Parts: sequence; structure tokens; C-alpha cells
Amino acid sequence: MSSYRQLLYHLVFRTKESLPTIKQDHTDQLYAYITGIIKNKNSHLYRINGIENHLHILTDLHPSFALADFMREIKVSSSIWMKNGNLFPGFNGWADGYGSFTCSYKDIDRLIDYLKNQQVHHRKKTFEEEYRNLLIESGIQIDERFFP
Repeated sequence: MSSYRQLLYHLVFRTKESLPTIKQDHTDQLYAYITGIIKNKNSHLYRINGIENHLHILTDLHPSFALADFMREIKVSSSIWMKNGNLFPGFNGWADGYGSFTCSYKDIDRLIDYLKNQQVHHRKKTFEEEYRNLLIESGIQIDERFFP
């Protein structure tokens, strides 16, 4: 008998101090780099997108990797890559922590659309408003020390 799994996560993380240092004209290179990290972890990326101060990733996580290790690898590797290159001047790292939300596969199309439309979505909502809503919808108690 084979083992089957579907470990679908919506991951959200922001730049240090929420500074707008992810210049949109170079995100294709950043997203390709992060895609490579995810593939190297035997995981499947469904969608990545974001705006100048944060990223969203919708991915399946291979069960041989702990979520915290997976996120650490993405954040540390991409931070080093961004700081050593010249595509993201002013980028000074990712903020501590991240949001991780388990998802149902039946919602994948809706989630992909949500990630695709980040630029439009953020014309109306700030990252903080969006993140607060994601936490509330997921039943997560908010620690107000981390919100302005």
C-alpha cells in the first residue's frame, strides 16, 4: 500500500519592518528562486505572489519536512540571495515569524485567484488588515504586540 497525503499551506511573510523593498520589476526572478527551493524540498508550488512588503505562497509540503524548517529555508536562502544580488536594493531581510494556514484542496482555485490578485487586493487593504483578517478567519488569537 502507498502513502498518500495532501498538506496544503497558505504561507505569508513580510519584509523586515514591512518596508516596501520587493521591487515588482524583479519579482519573476525572486519567485523563480523560491520555486527552486520548494522543488528541492520535494514539494509542489501552486502559486506565489505578493507586493512590495510581503509574499504569499500556496504550496503542498512534503511530509518529510517540518513546516518551521521549510519556512526557515525559504526565508534564509531567499534573504541571502536578495541581499547578495543587485535586484532588491534596500532589502534588509524578512521579519521574524510567518503566517501558516492549512487549506483544503477543494478551495485551491479560490486560493490561487486570491494570490493572483494581490496587487488589486492591496489597493483597498493594507498588509496588516489582510493579515489580521487571515488570522481571525483561521480562529487564531492575535497577539496585539505585533500589530501597530
